[in-house]
Amino acid sequence: MTETLGDLFRSAHADPASPFITFYDDTSGERVELSRIGFDNWVAKTANLIQGVMAAAPREVIAILLPVHWQALVWLAACWETRLVAAPGLDPAKADHAVVGPDHLADVGRSPGERIAVPLRPLGGRFGEHGMDPLPAGVLDYAAEVPGQGDRFTSLSGPASPGDRALLLDARTYTQAELAARGRDRAHELSLRSRARVLTDREPETMDGITDALLAPLAVGGSTVLCRHLERNRVDHRASAERVSDVLLTGPGDLGQPAG
Repeated sequence: MTETLGDLFRSAHADPASPFITFYDDTSGERVELSRIGFDNWVAKTANLIQGVMAAAPREVIAILLPVHWQALVWLAACWETRLVAAPGLDPAKADHAVVGPDHLADVGRSPGERIAVPLRPLGGRFGEHGMDPLPAGVLDYAAEVPGQGDRFTSLSGPASPGDRALLLDARTYTQAELAARGRDRAHELSLRSRARVLTDREPETMDGITDALLAPLAVGGSTVLCRHLERNRVDHRASAERVSDVLLTGPGDLGQPAG
């Protein structure tokens, strides 16, 4: 089967109003839950930002320097929707544009193109609020720019094709078809059942993180519980409370079934 990432998203058969991405930060105590409808809305708004405000063209490369966070998954999906190449962890100087979190503000100035900073604050907090320093000149605040974008996205360059370059990671480029196939292969490898609910703390700057947090669950119409700063003593309780079917953690004991 040769398909695009859009095909993979559209083939998911779970209830669109049920939880799709549930995010926890065990340091801040934050919990965010997005249905498939909510996630798609964020992707559409971000894709409109990419196409309209950033004026990024298909096949351009966007460096994405974001930690384990639901907005990192939104940015990956929005890049694929706009036929851009997402480049997690890439030096902004080697990309056409850059998207960074608070920990990488010092790097964003090296980008030759448009620069977006994502504050990663609960409840849509912007830079300059809640004790965060204002952004340098020329750097756009994602939290300020994205709310006004449209809830539907129409690509001016036409739909993506399976052969479109979609991901640049560790000096290797992957096409849309390769990533879609990787999601299906990983779901098969893990024996993920239909509508599996996966708990993971893996970094979205790695192939394992992208595959296990997004591509593999999508392949079976499933959902993800994404955990930042995960406290391991909370895993069993969280897996039970969130009705998790599969646990994929960084480090020893990668794959396990939750108790209860």
